Amino acid sequence: MRAPLRSVAAALAAVLLVSVGAGTAAADDGRLRVTKTLPGSFVAPLQIAVDGRQVLVADSAASALYRIGSDRPIARGPAPAADPEQSGDLAAVDSARGRIAYTTTEADHRNTYLTVLRHGQRQLRVNLGAYERRVNPDGRTAYGATDPSKVSRACAAELQQSGVPASYTGQRDSHPYAVVGLRDGSWLVADAGGNDLLRVSRTGRISTVAVLPAQPVHLTPALAAELHAPSCAGITYRFESVPTDVEVGPGGIHVTTLPGGAGAPGSVYRIPWGSHRPHLVATGFEGAVNLAVAPSGRIWVVELGQGIDVVTGTGHRRVLDLPGAASVEWSGGRLYASTAPAVLGQQGAGRVVVLR
Repeated sequence: MRAPLRSVAAALAAVLLVSVGAGTAAADDGRLRVTKTLPGSFVAPLQIAVDGRQVLVADSAASALYRIGSDRPIARGPAPAADPEQSGDLAAVDSARGRIAYTTTEADHRNTYLTVLRHGQRQLRVNLGAYERRVNPDGRTAYGATDPSKVSRACAAELQQSGVPASYTGQRDSHPYAVVGLRDGSWLVADAGGNDLLRVSRTGRISTVAVLPAQPVHLTPALAAELHAPSCAGITYRFESVPTDVEVGPGGIHVTTLPGGAGAPGSVYRIPWGSHRPHLVATGFEGAVNLAVAPSGRIWVVELGQGIDVVTGTGHRRVLDLPGAASVEWSGGRLYASTAPAVLGQQGAGRVVVLR
């Protein structure tokens, strides 16, 4: 993921500055409500996993993996730093068939890993960052202005100063941000730095499942000002579609994306089984950072800090206002969610709750 939103943490903060409060959220229609708050307090529980009675929490700010009911971490990632741009983290977690998988990222984003535990012992560790450097799956994807002839010298200079080139192709960067287990024992990883979806086999072989498409956005004067590039108003800019969560469900793999630019809407894509091409399911989300998919095919999406929407045939609508909303997970007929007020610069501990 290219500057100015190099890390997902920085991206989340930037989206919040642009989008929270920018529009009027749909009223809570009463379909979901919080029925229980689970024990434990966290800083930034941006990803959770539920496997039977086991609830796992990846606390990105603490760079640690916890099991609800215990204060002792199951695993730790690189030590966090005060500056999110210079900090490593433990970002993602999932549990399947007695195994736990989590991702870690070093501060320079050069080495990133998927680690799989079984019975508390490390079973597998693969370097996703090395794969990104070698393959760079989005290396041929064009980002930037769709029509370079319309980019004035002033616009190009302003973009460059803001760390956003007028045009470029996918850079080598890795930040694995979500993981989900498959029935065959392999794992899907959403790499927010590489803008792609990877599969890691039981033996550690890595392959590319899909590259998320660039998202063209018309830069209004307001959006151009957010990018500190007022001379660029009127152009169309292809932002990176940064995957923030991955789940499996009827019809294939589902992914949420957080475009790496001010004002660009978040989206949900489905990648049919056996395909490598993402299909747009819904868009227009403000900070789409997480999703859950039920066996019926129903999809819930977290709009960071605001609440949970359900995807409908015509778009999406709010079904729960949840201050600090960060993630949602479906398991055993229930929805679980986490809140992370600290990500929004607010006071209070992060929690995991059960919804109904």
